Amino acid sequence: MTLTPKNSGWIEVICGPMFSGKTEELIRRLVRSQIAQQKVTIFKPTLDDRYSEDYIVSHNKRKIKSLTVRNSSDIEKYSQDANVIGIDEAQFFDLDLVKICKKLADEGKRIVVAGLEKDFQAIPFGPMPLLLVDAEYVTKVNAICIRCGNPANFSQRITDEKKQVVIGEIDKYEARCRKCFQI
Repeated sequence: MTLTPKNSGWIEVICGPMFSGKTEELIRRLVRSQIAQQKVTIFKPTLDDRYSEDYIVSHNKRKIKSLTVRNSSDIEKYSQDANVIGIDEAQFFDLDLVKICKKLADEGKRIVVAGLEKDFQAIPFGPMPLLLVDAEYVTKVNAICIRCGNPANFSQRITDEKKQVVIGEIDKYEARCRKCFQI
């Protein structure tokens, strides 16, 4: 990021497929804010219980303390004292997340959001597409295709489950490039 707004809030979105390092990048940015002695509050949805209830944890086990919330209105309620607000797995929140992120940014807060912008069928996922439209900064990260080694921009579900939301890791998903991805 080359320019940082002064006397203003803003929204940053980190997106990409599974296994691309979104949570790792979110944690990196939030730790830097903590080092700068900014008041940071971090959220994750109750749905994401893969590693820990009270930490955001990356696939390589890097972690940072967080609050688990049921819906996006809880984010607004618990972030009043924060200068920087981190949100992981944003695709699992309701569409009100967009309105809340905009309101908090309008109040002068820095909002850093990470999540999948598309689901296992490559369909826009939850509030992420709308957050991408409103963000001042967007970082799209790729994984490595498990099949051929090309840059991967898709999350391939490798089970027969059809629901949009199926929590899992390498037991249920693979990173795939455009050529290797199958709907």
